[in-house]
Amino acid sequence: MITLGVEEEFLLVDSASGLPVPLAGKVRAAAGLQATLDTGEVQSELLQAQVEVATPVCGDLVEVVGHLRRLRHAVSTAAESFGCRLAACGAAPVRTASPVPVTESSRYLSLRAQAPQLVAEQLINGMHVHVGVPDRATGVEVLGRIRVWLPTLLAMAANSPYWDGRDTGFASWRTMIFGRWPVSGPPPRFESLDDHEQRVKALLNSGVIGDTRQIYWQARVSDHYPTVEIRCPDVQLRTDEAALVAGVARALVATALRETEAGLPLPVCPPELLKATDWHAARHGLGGSLPGPDGRPRDVRHALRRLLEHIGPALAAAGDTEQVTSLVEGLLRDGNGADRQRRAHAEGGTRALVDLVTEQTLA
Repeated sequence: MITLGVEEEFLLVDSASGLPVPLAGKVRAAAGLQATLDTGEVQSELLQAQVEVATPVCGDLVEVVGHLRRLRHAVSTAAESFGCRLAACGAAPVRTASPVPVTESSRYLSLRAQAPQLVAEQLINGMHVHVGVPDRATGVEVLGRIRVWLPTLLAMAANSPYWDGRDTGFASWRTMIFGRWPVSGPPPRFESLDDHEQRVKALLNSGVIGDTRQIYWQARVSDHYPTVEIRCPDVQLRTDEAALVAGVARALVATALRETEAGLPLPVCPPELLKATDWHAARHGLGGSLPGPDGRPRDVRHALRRLLEHIGPALAAAGDTEQVTSLVEGLLRDGNGADRQRRAHAEGGTRALVDLVTEQTLA
């Protein structure tokens, strides 16, 4: 069984206005007093209006969902004690005129000095899925196989259409904001572990980034765990949607491991085409066409069917076929988080939108 773990980032918003509030330190301290939490499960983020939760290493999706529900409930309870709410949205729907303070750590303060406006606009929240791999070299091989499928996963997981009280026209505005950092977007194709290490070293030697944590590729090999970390999804509204993203992410890695063992060649996708496909997925989400790994536009249902066919054996091996298939059907029926945010806003404006992204957190 291939293990996995999930990290989720959330926004803290005022219960009345929906504006981000810099209460992360107090909320983390209050959450840490709860008996249901272990040390390190609730962490600080770049801005003081954000918190991050991290599950333990899990063996199946049932375990993932159980931990996410426990963590969301604990942090939400702590937030409510300070008059704010936990919001599961990929980008802040509304913002204050003045920037949210940066968390007081040397790394975050250094980032602010490097790119003050980017940091001020980093009110975005992602979901990161760590999937276990045998070793770092295998992890680099996996990156080369899953990179072509990341836009499809992004389209499924888009949950950030609003910014500054307006519809951006993008399903995942978070992707566009993150793409402004110097090392971001789909990961390059590497020929070997040595090629990966040399190119990362060149980035560090350039002085443009300060450490490997500033490598914001949508999938990367972890420096701290024997995992591949898939980072392209927006944080999900509901825990069942988080389970879908986690299940697909693990199956992509498992399929890549199987292809590596079989000696199959790496898929070929020019970097400019992959970047364009990623942009299209962020722009349209599940609306209209969805380019596949070859870049050809296809109907959304066809594109998702191709994805399920690709990872089908891995889903079956993990016992996830029924759950993931059912959740994909629900996604096609009800839309992703971006679709539901837009419906809520159309029905009740910003108030209904804020209610959706805070109430669905515990759904």
